[in-house]
Amino acid sequence: MRKYFRTLVTCKLLVVSIAHGQGTNLLKAGPMVGYSAMSEVALWVQTTAPATVYFEYWEKDAPQKRYRTESYTTKKSQAYTAKLIADQVQHGKKYAYELFINGKRVVRDYPLEFQTQTLWHYRTDPPPFKFALGSCSYINDSINDRPGKPYGDHYSIFTRIYEQKPDFMLWMGDNVYLREPDLDSKTGIFYRYTHTRSVKELQPLLGSVHHYAIWDDHEYGPNDSDASYSLKHYTEEAFKLFWANPNYGPGTDGKGISGTFQWADAEFFLLDNRYFRTANDNHILPRQLLGEPQLNWLINALIASKATFKFVVIGCQVLNPAQVFENYSTYPEERARLLKAIREANIKGVFFLSGDRHHTELTMLQENNRVYPLYDLTVSPLTAGPATNVNEPNTLRVPGTMVNDRNFATIEVTGPRNDRKMTIRVFDYTGKQHWSKEITAKEISSAR
Repeated sequence: MRKYFRTLVTCKLLVVSIAHGQGTNLLKAGPMVGYSAMSEVALWVQTTAPATVYFEYWEKDAPQKRYRTESYTTKKSQAYTAKLIADQVQHGKKYAYELFINGKRVVRDYPLEFQTQTLWHYRTDPPPFKFALGSCSYINDSINDRPGKPYGDHYSIFTRIYEQKPDFMLWMGDNVYLREPDLDSKTGIFYRYTHTRSVKELQPLLGSVHHYAIWDDHEYGPNDSDASYSLKHYTEEAFKLFWANPNYGPGTDGKGISGTFQWADAEFFLLDNRYFRTANDNHILPRQLLGEPQLNWLINALIASKATFKFVVIGCQVLNPAQVFENYSTYPEERARLLKAIREANIKGVFFLSGDRHHTELTMLQENNRVYPLYDLTVSPLTAGPATNVNEPNTLRVPGTMVNDRNFATIEVTGPRNDRKMTIRVFDYTGKQHWSKEITAKEISSAR
């Protein structure tokens, strides 16, 4: 009898193990936590083949009550990705969740969690929060990479970001590097996104940190690409399939990947510096980087925003005056229009966040003693190769902020409603801190 019982238990455990294995074998990447709102959160996953997926979730403080998203069957035409909405949530709560594939629970060896935004308005001071940021993430792929030393390295940087426990991660472009075999087909583009998203070291970060993204040239198209890239409709489709921003293309009839989101008393303006861009060497046609509709939307949205900090996120440097590589300074007329509008409308709390350059630095523009300074924090690269020449004449660089190594940053926003501040910290791929700086809301909101 005891032998029979042991055999029966063993068989049941084997069945459960096989069932879990079937779900795990169909998981390609994720799950990933997307945008957070007060009444819903986006959850993303990618499978290896057509499969029906859904999520179950519960308040961490009340695990006895479980909720479930709708089910969705992944498709090859969408790279087997799915975005599902957790909409039975309350604001200001933390949740745990589980993924199910074809009805089988998929077990991960790291936490799966998300949070909803806090309803603090007219009630309390805005809550503190911390976010991580970086750009230029290159994952080696020997069958498609150029000969020689691999360009990507130190994927453990994703673990170091995860260990910082940010509320969300801001990906500031070149999050995927399309190679030559990828650029001429939808199949190639989907392959590259899939290859990058499924790297092992990235998965824990995806599972419990919210993610927002913009793009730059390397996931939009070829190096230094512009509006002429003929397959941009495919790269736009891939971006929207693999990321879970809350909106796309305000002011541009949905074209491109620009958007906006709020976190506590900060608002983030996610810009598209590729879809409408005039070619770098085209000096015959009117030169534009954002384009008229996107620029007008941005100026109007900045004026309308009541946020303490207005983070403008873009794939290229804005304030660096050196007309090198693809800085906004190479489009001087449009850049001047944006900066003039910020000044003339007295828009307070503007802070630029940028990537692309394969080094990190803080740039400050102080036009005169009567106007508050503007800052541009450039953070790059994550896993791509660092820049080899960092002696360019950025005359506005804040001394001591140049980092020429793989790195990331965090920004922590704290303090009472009328005395908010951000604390910037820059870390290398080992987690060692290079520098930190505090910037108060008053400093970038009040004339001197």
